[in-house]
Amino acid sequence: MKITASEVNKLRQATGAGMMDCKKALVEAEGDFDKAVENLRKKGQKVAANRADRNSGEGAVLAKVNADNTAGVVVSVNCETDFVGKNDTYLALANQILDIALDKTSLEDLLAADFGGMTIADKLTEQTGVIGEKIEIGGFKRVEGPFVGHYIHAGNRIATLVGLSAALDGAAEAAKNVAMQAAAMNPIALNEDGVDASVIEKEIEIAKDQLRQEGKPEAMLDNIAKGKIKRFFKDNTLVNQDFIKDSKQSVSQYIKSVDASLEVTAFARLALD
Repeated sequence: MKITASEVNKLRQATGAGMMDCKKALVEAEGDFDKAVENLRKKGQKVAANRADRNSGEGAVLAKVNADNTAGVVVSVNCETDFVGKNDTYLALANQILDIALDKTSLEDLLAADFGGMTIADKLTEQTGVIGEKIEIGGFKRVEGPFVGHYIHAGNRIATLVGLSAALDGAAEAAKNVAMQAAAMNPIALNEDGVDASVIEKEIEIAKDQLRQEGKPEAMLDNIAKGKIKRFFKDNTLVNQDFIKDSKQSVSQYIKSVDASLEVTAFARLALD
């Protein structure tokens, strides 16, 4: 049967697939639009399976907060190459997913969410077929609180969220500054309490081994190792790190300079490999 250019273009606009792929799908579907979409999705599923073992370390990491700054999400939409990750169409898709993610609480909820009549999981499969690269959600995190701010580093390779204990004057700037800190310094936890016990035990053993090699007496190791752990917390927990905009104060001290009652309550960070 004859397939018109307008039908091909309609399918192309709906799916993002190439003109020839759309024409072929419509011919195979005998002009049935929905069946043609399904054919393209099946092609995408086949491509996705073939590329399942490919590394998807490129893409876009984006963050967004809701209108009243009480919740935010950070999402990594991953692909295989930097070329695709910087493409305007790909970034538009990533931002559409980000908008949908804003009211979701888990990656599972996000993947099951509706995207133009299909789930986001199916949309990613479809786009794997359209683009010819593995497309997937590389990470999803959510932060809630009295005030949530965000930061996206240039190039969309790192994005962060920061929760504060109050929505007071100066909260927006403070949250952004701390979010920039988290992006730059990659803390492993908010504070000492957030560091896993196994990590602390490992650091203590490493410190003791170093001290033994330096010839320190065994009886002194515990006390000296405790000092090294304090330094580990200072370097690796967000509120204890030196503030990147003023190294004479910690992040916690900076926050207190905004308001004595203000605290950082949470943060989230995602980055491309």
